[in-house]
Amino acid sequence: MYQLISPQTIFQYFGDDDKEMLQEMIQIILDSNLKDLKSMDDLYHEQDWALIKRRCHKAKPSLSYIGAIQTRKILESIESDLENSHGNFKSLLHDIEIIEKELHTFLDSL
Repeated sequence: MYQLISPQTIFQYFGDDDKEMLQEMIQIILDSNLKDLKSMDDLYHEQDWALIKRRCHKAKPSLSYIGAIQTRKILESIESDLENSHGNFKSLLHDIEIIEKELHTFLDSL
């Protein structure tokens, strides 16, 4: 059912006893981390490698919390070779699109 996220991992990190808190945490990831990552195209055009690195680094724990380990590895590869990472960024955008859909499906199932 899920390609990139893991409901089991989400429950492991956030618990399953407080659905409201769980929903808030998922919404923060959607509104903050994923939104920041999606908007990095301008940073590539500006060659703002430091901000790209910061955004990737900041998002890695959130991806772990939702079980998106494959996507976290993309962030790590971007961080390790910033100036040649635009191709990996395109892969990241593809994954984020899937993750957003899966997180919305997960929230709807609570």
